[in-house]
Amino acid sequence: MNNAQAPVKMGYVWTICLVAACGGLLFGYDWVVIGGAKPFYEAYFAITDPAQSGWAMSSALAGCIFGALVSGWCADKFGRKLPLILAAVLFSVSAWGTAMATHFDMFVIYRIVGGVGIGLASALSPLYIAEVSPATTRGRFVAVNQLTIVIGVLAAQLVNLLIAEPVASDVTRQAIVESWNGQMGWRWMFGAELVPALVFLLLMFLVPESPRWLVKAGRSAQALRMLERMGSREYAAQTLNDIERTLQQDTQRVAFSSLLAPKVKPIIIIGVVLAVFQQWCGINVIFNYAQEIFASAGFDINGTLKSIVATGIINLIFTLAALPLVDKIGRRKLMLLGAAGLTVIYILIAGAYALGIMGWPVLLLVLAAIAIYALTLAPVTWVLLAEIFPNRVRGLAMSVATLALWIACFLLTYTFPLLNDGLGAAGSFLLYGVICALGYLFILRTVPETKGVTLEALEIQLAGGATNVK
Repeated sequence: MNNAQAPVKMGYVWTICLVAACGGLLFGYDWVVIGGAKPFYEAYFAITDPAQSGWAMSSALAGCIFGALVSGWCADKFGRKLPLILAAVLFSVSAWGTAMATHFDMFVIYRIVGGVGIGLASALSPLYIAEVSPATTRGRFVAVNQLTIVIGVLAAQLVNLLIAEPVASDVTRQAIVESWNGQMGWRWMFGAELVPALVFLLLMFLVPESPRWLVKAGRSAQALRMLERMGSREYAAQTLNDIERTLQQDTQRVAFSSLLAPKVKPIIIIGVVLAVFQQWCGINVIFNYAQEIFASAGFDINGTLKSIVATGIINLIFTLAALPLVDKIGRRKLMLLGAAGLTVIYILIAGAYALGIMGWPVLLLVLAAIAIYALTLAPVTWVLLAEIFPNRVRGLAMSVATLALWIACFLLTYTFPLLNDGLGAAGSFLLYGVICALGYLFILRTVPETKGVTLEALEIQLAGGATNVK
């Protein structure tokens, strides 16, 4: 019996995938919450130096890079479950420590701790979900991880808006320091993450280990029992047979040099380029600098906070729309649509800035860019990264790709102010448009369609034909 057609207990699969996807929710919350808290903790810690301000905003990214770097080693040595439990612990510690910080160095340390959790969760949540999902619905399940990231982003934006007391447009820094926002508000913004972090921690003890890692670790009997909880005996037996067949010739310890093997290296290159492109397509500039963008569109401080929430709502709506499309339309077509759509929108935004057209036209274009990204590049990149790597090196390869993603995010965050200063807003968005056009060409030439293909069959296809696209 084809395991794609064998009966599967979808309720159970949904349950364990949603628990794993909570790592994405905490990833989204931890990543975004600092934006709303920024005016208040900066006043509390008397941050005036731009370099210090930038370090506070990006310190979590340093943790992300480290977390992504060790995630592959953790996944291959300890499995997928234990490192996700560790990520939940790190999120909990970060939420508590950041909220309780009494000096700037303590604040940064706990932000880095949370960043390590993000790095682990961003690599391992989609990896785990891909390895327990049936081939016919794998894209939808992995895309749920992106949905939870988006929910986490929106939750952080809403929590910030609800916690912060109204701020006058002419408020002084000293007034902020003496206000409830400056003393306690920002602490509650960070501390609120403790609730979902502890829930994630408890639930992770209830989910099983990935069957593919269990087989790789020589625990096939345990893997079979886990697969029988997911589906029929026929499904379990066929899936176990497929996993063992792909691993039987690759039982030696996985080293980084394995990623440079002739049949693996081209796939690694595709994964790294897709990860970098998801960041360098420029959409996170809109998220990170939304306040500046909406201010330039003529909105005041309180209106800007509401506009930022609007970006989160648009992000959520179109991520929901993407869930069925990933398996219905396919990964490749959605990636091409995203790259092409952002190219056009960025050219229009650049033209608006160049011609001095501000206000609602810029806001609508920004929301359109977020919609396109949420529908395509945001979820599909994670789906592809969780699918395309060979079984034996999947944990290590996912680590490398996620590491590349976070380094790209770090560089994007730091270079935008420099680009904006040197090229202006019009030139910066035009550059991102060029990057999206190049991304379109790369996807068109190298990325295969993976819809409906089992991970084991996909491994044979990619290893045999490397990167040939039909």
